[in-house]
Parts: sequence; structure tokens; C-alpha cells
Amino acid sequence: MTETQSTAIAVTGLTKSFGNLYALRNLSFSLNKGEFLTIFGPNGAGKTTLIRILSTLTKASSGEIRIADFSFENDSEKIRRQIGVIAHQTFLYENLTAEENLRFYGRLYDVENLPKKIETLLSEVDLQLRKKDFVRTFSRGMQQRLAIARAMLHEPSILLLDEPYTGLDQHASEMLTNWLKRLRSAEQTILMVTHDLEQGMELADRIAVLVKGKLVLNQAQQEIDPKKFRQTYYDLVEKDKR
Repeated sequence: MTETQSTAIAVTGLTKSFGNLYALRNLSFSLNKGEFLTIFGPNGAGKTTLIRILSTLTKASSGEIRIADFSFENDSEKIRRQIGVIAHQTFLYENLTAEENLRFYGRLYDVENLPKKIETLLSEVDLQLRKKDFVRTFSRGMQQRLAIARAMLHEPSILLLDEPYTGLDQHASEMLTNWLKRLRSAEQTILMVTHDLEQGMELADRIAVLVKGKLVLNQAQQEIDPKKFRQTYYDLVEKDKR
């Protein structure tokens, strides 16, 4: 298999600045198809900025990115069809019902057999009995469960997760973990950024650490001693605060 065929995400020299403030500094890494990469980092490390750039919501200041062998410069629409995004922001319309939200996104992505797909996903996220209810009446956990359905509706080849557990109740958290384990078993390509060491380490094939916009560690999960990693991570975070 060639590098092009096996690489899902390739980032080279990625930099993002806001005036004199640098959120990302010369970031380079790659993720193969079927891998699960967790990037840890404290608040302000640049995690959300990275996800927003990879999901085409924010433009990089410099650097090169390829997703599923598509270039950001020329193929942004094709890239959007390859990715699903689950973030703290749900990207749902509160004045639409759960069913209407999924129908809107399904039409946006030309999803085939849309009514059946919506029914299946609502059942999987345990919202089939609330499909006619407005999203504004949903709890935070319910909204995030619907956001998971939204992200998976067009069967993306790559899933981007930005602090997906933030604000979830226990039911929603367990459902998300089980879903991610199932996707991992199916060799879905997943990149998750989080500050939660327990959940992030449990799921990942590869582990990286982002501090002040720079990757200071990027290793296979099996090469990392969990106890030593926790101490190393906390040391890096404390150093970042100085």
C-alpha cells in the first residue's frame, strides 16, 4: 500500500496566528486510515483551533493539509464530505425538531435512503421517541447524542472530535464511548482532542500532546507507560503555566 493510499490526514508545517498570537506553530503529523489518534493538551494549547482548521471552519495562516488525499486549497467541498465533526458546539438548529435537523443535513450531503437512515440513527442514539420534539427542549446530553447522529449521517471516512465528553451526562458519555469503540473496531479513522486522560488513553492507537501550539509528543499507545505518561503530561502542563 502506498503512502497516499494509507494516509487519511497529513499535516505539514501548519501555523495559525491571530495577529501576534500563535495558536499553532509549525505543526506536522500524519494519521493513517483506520487509526485513532488522541491529542491531549491544556486549555489554550491550540486543540480547538486545530479541529476547526481540519474541519474547514477556519483557514490556516500557513502550511499544507491533505485529508483523504484531497488538498485544502482546491478540494474543500470534497473534504467536507469525508469528515464528521463532534464538538462542544452541536451545530444543531434549536428551532427544528431532531428529525428535521437530520433531514436538513442529510439533504445537504445527498444521503441516500434518508428517512430510513434517520430512523436508524435516532434509534441508535436513543432519541427515536423525541424525534418530533424541538432541539431547544433537549438536555445537553440529548443534544450531544443528536450531534453524534448528525456527524455520522453521511458515513464520513474521518471523524474529528473536539472535547466531545464536555457537559455530557453519564448516559450520553457511555453511549459515546461505546460508539467510538465500535467505530474503532470497524477501523474508522478518528482524531480526538481532549484534556481527559482516562477516556483519551482508553480509546487511542496513538497519543500526542499539544502545548502552546506545538506537538511535544507523538507515540503509539502501546509504547507508552500510562503512569509515566500521566506524570509527563502534568509536568508539561505545569511548565506551560509558568
